[in-house]
Amino acid sequence: MALPDPDKVIQELNRRFAAPLPEFYNRRIIFWYDEDRDFEEKIQSGEIELANAKLITLDDTNNFEVKKLLTHDDKSSNFCVYCPVSYPDEKNWLLPVELISEEFRADLVSMWLEEMDIPNTANLRKTVKDYRSFFKTKAHRTKVANLNQKITAPVQLHKAVMAVLCGVKDTGPNLLIRTVLRAGTDQEQNGIYQSFVKFGADSVFWQMVAQVTGYREESSDLGRLSCHILMTAVTRTLRMDNLVGLDSFISIPHQSYCYDFMSDWIHSDETRELYDIARNVEDELRLPARFSQIPLEELTATEIFPCIDECILKKIMTDIIDNTINVDAIIETVGKRRTLLWYSRVQHFYEGVLNVAYMQKFYLEHSAGFHTVEPHKVWKKYTEDYYRMDTYYRLFHVAFGKSLNSSNPLLDDLFKHVADVVEGLYANWFLGNLGTNWATAAADNLKDYGRIMEVPQQKDFYRNRVKNADTRVFVLISDAMRYEVAVTLANELRQETQANVKMESCEGIFPTVTKFGMAALLPHNDLTAELRPNGVIGVLADGKSTEAGDRDGILKKANPSSVALQYKNIIKMKRADRSALVKGMDVVYIYHNRIDETSHTDETEVFNSCQDAIAELKNMVRIIVNEFSGTRIFITSDHGFIYTYQPLTEDAKVDKTTVSDEDIEVDRRYLITKKGAKPDYLLPVKFLDDTQFDAFSPIGNTRIRKKGGGLNFVHGGISLEEMVVPVIDYHYMRTDSAGYQKNKKKYDTKPVSLSLLSASHKISNMIFSLNFYQKEAVCANREAATYLLYFTDAEGRQVSDTQRVIADKTSDDNQDRTFRVSFNLKSMKYSSNETYYLVIADESGLQLPQREEFTIDIAFAVDNFDFFS
Repeated sequence: MALPDPDKVIQELNRRFAAPLPEFYNRRIIFWYDEDRDFEEKIQSGEIELANAKLITLDDTNNFEVKKLLTHDDKSSNFCVYCPVSYPDEKNWLLPVELISEEFRADLVSMWLEEMDIPNTANLRKTVKDYRSFFKTKAHRTKVANLNQKITAPVQLHKAVMAVLCGVKDTGPNLLIRTVLRAGTDQEQNGIYQSFVKFGADSVFWQMVAQVTGYREESSDLGRLSCHILMTAVTRTLRMDNLVGLDSFISIPHQSYCYDFMSDWIHSDETRELYDIARNVEDELRLPARFSQIPLEELTATEIFPCIDECILKKIMTDIIDNTINVDAIIETVGKRRTLLWYSRVQHFYEGVLNVAYMQKFYLEHSAGFHTVEPHKVWKKYTEDYYRMDTYYRLFHVAFGKSLNSSNPLLDDLFKHVADVVEGLYANWFLGNLGTNWATAAADNLKDYGRIMEVPQQKDFYRNRVKNADTRVFVLISDAMRYEVAVTLANELRQETQANVKMESCEGIFPTVTKFGMAALLPHNDLTAELRPNGVIGVLADGKSTEAGDRDGILKKANPSSVALQYKNIIKMKRADRSALVKGMDVVYIYHNRIDETSHTDETEVFNSCQDAIAELKNMVRIIVNEFSGTRIFITSDHGFIYTYQPLTEDAKVDKTTVSDEDIEVDRRYLITKKGAKPDYLLPVKFLDDTQFDAFSPIGNTRIRKKGGGLNFVHGGISLEEMVVPVIDYHYMRTDSAGYQKNKKKYDTKPVSLSLLSASHKISNMIFSLNFYQKEAVCANREAATYLLYFTDAEGRQVSDTQRVIADKTSDDNQDRTFRVSFNLKSMKYSSNETYYLVIADESGLQLPQREEFTIDIAFAVDNFDFFS
């Protein structure tokens, strides 16, 4: 290693001797320390000469002689005392002179210490020498100097070396160990660990690991270390009797540190490698088999291992398949797990079983069956309550469909068995029983009048809602959007926009297919049907065709300032172009076709298309409000639909394979015949007035047997899912409007708030729980929010783990909107005289955090490890 340039050393010494003297000094003495004797030869050869000072050299024998020279023989000359040797203080004759003199070093270690702004002490010099191969690299020294810690002791320098090799600026053991583990548990392939070996930092790394985590083995291994840390941490949330036999991987005295270590990692942005490590530990210690034997309620609070979610889901799915489902346990478990780390990897399975729980809850609430006699009352119950079963079934299959694209071999087959159970509950019990009750209740009305008395009619839509509106009206018609999908849309519009949103319904015209439903929504006095030369029935409004291309003309005949548009066309247009289309128009019909269009290409995607339709319709509402300045919007549909995942059995089909001369139009859910026909097993429905046709529908969930596909997604019949047509009455409230000013609180959407419910503000255990309360239910003007909960000291430093609460409860019952949250304090000392704070922070950052004062009074602090002490 090259020495510093002697000329530069002479230049620096001459500069020092030429500098002004301190007050009360008449000369300058500089002790030049060089324990490594780097310049000894140059001194002895006379190569070092100073301009204004005498140069003398200490050796093992002239200590007293030099002292006599400096203190007695020559009291006026400047001296440079070259010191290649050192003496203990008790034998150092020159110590008094050194104390009033200046110090100079020209060796590389000294220069490096000065460069890094590190004190030049014997201990630090020794440490630098131990890492000489590390510090000879300029980039390493620069990075040490730029670390977030002032180095004053060897332990800090050890950690600084490891921090630079880890590529981090913080020297805390937590981050250093995490960074090493993130690079892989195979030591031979771990680049960071091999750099420790190269520069001699591996031994101090393992010393640090031993002290803070308790991991000590004769042959230290990163894989075994990961087992030790994860298993020790898990003892915070799992009882030790569940971990019998794994004691060698657990150090209870280091439990707090290991849990804090894992908590910090879990809440960092660096969890990809943690997943792989946790999986390796699971395999190494055969944890899935062990955890599968632990009761469900004992697993829900532990998040370190991904296999716990799989064990929980397997238990829940098995209970569903065995018909031993515990609704409350599933809802509570999913509520807890969705705030934890690995939830997103199995989210679709959790969402699926959650909706199964809701379906089961609905079943238990209506286990007596459906026995309402009056059809309009059945209608009312469906629009207020029964529709929820359709929603749960749809959301289950959305989740189920997504699970097929994110396979988990441990859960896939079980989830398919769950889907079979769901199918039985929905198709057989719900659609079957409700369909029978509805057909029985509605049969006479449908036979005699072709409609349900006391229920608003689709054919009156334009007359009652559009014709006499006091402002211009936009009508969004989404083909096949059934009632329950529209309820979801209405709820989201209430929460996301500043509007008065009413959810209503009307009875779709029979048969519930597009050509009839679209015609019914147009202005007309009479609707009639005609048999065209091609053998297809067409629908006429006051004698005019109602095909897609004819609807604009029909609207203009009723009001010249009207226009019919297609969503798929205007959504692609530039803002100015589409605004020009509606300028000056009083009535704007916009036809949207996502759900029905999907059914023609892939029935299995229908429920996913419902989600897409909701998003597209919300976007169209925003365009109408923001670009077209519209304030009154009706969102409706031509008809609903029935969808079941599994193909129907043969006994669920009505035989119509033989074509009769009396048949005019046959589909899965309806039949139109010549007057006087009486087909077996079908319910008669009075057809349009003044027509030569009769109409029929199968009862319940059955289909008419017919060649071709399309058995799963059907419409055209009389089921509530098909006939209940949604009508969303959307009235945008401008900020300056009188209605908005009068009901500002109603229309301003805010996140629900979360407050501490527990009365005591004193903590006396390292692990403790607190109760929280969601003040408002999620509703029209209150949206769900996610909160982060943690404790800090008075300086804002976090002293606990971080917990998440998803405040999205919709219940009006205050007791249903409470949360019990467990906290773990970090392993450090606490003072009962200091104030600590519970922080309740909105994860989005849009609200100011709440702070609640607490005292922490813990008799015996957890071990406070002092690395290398």
